[in-house]
Amino acid sequence: MRIPRIYQPGLLPPGAEIELAEDAVNHVGRVLRMQTGAELVLFNGDGFNYPAQIVETGKKNVRVKLVAANNNPVESPLRIHLGQGISRGDRMDFAIQKAVELGVTEITPLFTERCGVKLDAERLQKRTEQWQKIAISACEQSGRSVVPIVHPALSLDKWLAQNTNELKLTLDPWAKDTIKTLRPVSALRLVIGPEGGFSDREVALTTQAGFVAVQLGPRVLRTETAALTAISALQLQMGDLA
Repeated sequence: MRIPRIYQPGLLPPGAEIELAEDAVNHVGRVLRMQTGAELVLFNGDGFNYPAQIVETGKKNVRVKLVAANNNPVESPLRIHLGQGISRGDRMDFAIQKAVELGVTEITPLFTERCGVKLDAERLQKRTEQWQKIAISACEQSGRSVVPIVHPALSLDKWLAQNTNELKLTLDPWAKDTIKTLRPVSALRLVIGPEGGFSDREVALTTQAGFVAVQLGPRVLRTETAALTAISALQLQMGDLA
């Protein structure tokens, strides 16, 4: 039987007994209904797994004893910073979840001219917190122990203007280059447009910012499909996807 993996922020010294955080308590106690003596694996984002055993359970608390600290070498050698145009409904949640499963290291949600999503400051803060929780949950499921950062949302213009030496890629079904023609790198930025695609002005901005247009094939993909297909192809070409 698979041992559950649970995110627990903070230091996790082997041999110590700690109280699980509220979110972890809810998952362990109310969802999984684990009892005293059960085994689980904690992680805090530092790249290690921390095997632990439950020593006490209650309605609002779960106490565990940390057994060890084990390096978890599952991170891809390819660092991908995904700039994802914000989409409506649960498409954005889906894109973030699957991107984390596929090994991205950073995600920045992007406001674009055609994103069709209007959020005030309070709602945007709640969405950002929810996106980070989705990233954590995807790490729990996929076996990662380094949690990708979901940055606060930016306008496309501001994200493109950030100073970086990484390879920069954008998708264009009519581009002459493909991912197969790219030279191998260890870090890159990938920008994906929203449901309505980039405007002509935004396409020009990506070119001015040094983004290289590549194609995935002759078909036009939906925004969430495009992101996951591109990440998979990049991991196959330069990363650790077999």
